[in-house]
Amino acid sequence: ESGGEMAAGGGQAIVWRNVVLMGLLHLGAVYALSLVPRAQLLTLLWAYFCFLMTALGVTAGAHRLWSHRSYKAKLPLRIFLAVANSMAFQNDIYEWSRDHRVHHKYSETDADPHNARRGFFFSHIGWLFVRKHKDVIEKGRKLDFTDLLDDPVVRFQRKYYKSSVVLMCFVIPTIVPWYLWGESLWNAYFLASILRYTISLNVTWLVNSAAHMYGNRPYDKNINPRQNTFVTLGAIGEGFHNYHHTFPFDYSASELGLKFNPTTWFIDFMFWLGLVTERKQAPKEMIQARKERTGDGSA
Repeated sequence: ESGGEMAAGGGQAIVWRNVVLMGLLHLGAVYALSLVPRAQLLTLLWAYFCFLMTALGVTAGAHRLWSHRSYKAKLPLRIFLAVANSMAFQNDIYEWSRDHRVHHKYSETDADPHNARRGFFFSHIGWLFVRKHKDVIEKGRKLDFTDLLDDPVVRFQRKYYKSSVVLMCFVIPTIVPWYLWGESLWNAYFLASILRYTISLNVTWLVNSAAHMYGNRPYDKNINPRQNTFVTLGAIGEGFHNYHHTFPFDYSASELGLKFNPTTWFIDFMFWLGLVTERKQAPKEMIQARKERTGDGSA
């Protein structure tokens, strides 16, 4: 596909459709902020609830469960996480996990879909504005993703992805406040759908951008990803990024008990309910040894 002009340096064609759509989405989100004072409190709380559900679909779902297999989830929980993931509208679980595994294996190289060495803008949103670098596609083909397609939930979501996104990301967030407490469809759409969607996208992208550039590296000072408290607060526990890239198999994506990590609390609660089994963890001794060997001495 030609896709327009060539981007400077990288030789990657610009995807103008994405540039225009993301521009419009962000304009819509800025406009939505002006509606906040006019909206009902319940609508704002609903928008926040949708944000948390969206986040879990990415953090507990596409990220920790499907990309890293850091724990096992029973069918009802996998269905919930797939539904929440459609609300997130960040590509289907298969594509998200595929890109994320490539990101870990080839971190900060041309085969990393959002290579942070190309700067903040590229790793945050710019990577979506250009065609994938040929290395991402070539090296990605060498990884095994059969486990993802072996999951009927992943296959179902992939098959009906577009309709599930329309329903979960746009229709349900808009209809609920209008139907249940008489909010205007206009307010409901811009706040619970557009603003919530835009914020959740940027929070996820901050893990790729800010958490690869700003912060300390107590576990491995030789890699880019860092511990970033601001990202942790926004991305409900995903900002302990130096830890996560050092121990990607750990279901908590952070040292347990150490920090604020709502995604971990959610997985632990599901474990208590019997919907989660086999949570993988890095042993304390392993973490300590790694800190002493490769850490920057900051923790």
